[in-house]
Amino acid sequence: MTNNSLETQVKQLIIDSLNLEDLTIEDIDTDSHLFGDGLGLDSIDALELGLALKKKFGITISPESEDVKKVFTSVKTIVEYIESTPNKSK
Repeated sequence: MTNNSLETQVKQLIIDSLNLEDLTIEDIDTDSHLFGDGLGLDSIDALELGLALKKKFGITISPESEDVKKVFTSVKTIVEYIESTPNKSK
């Protein structure tokens, strides 16, 4: 399933780009919140993750965008954004 593979790639990207060596892909729930009570990421993590997503998938999420909080809600919402964005690279 393509979606599952993309979820795995996004989870690995989160671990790698944010230096979360103590986590594994299995530790990150696809539907759990990435910020606050979920994975506990902060605004600096969001910037790092945004840069990593741009580099790996060719997508740009403007920090000023109204959608940025919605896109960064969970792994699932990031995957949905990647899939809905034209001209992305894998």
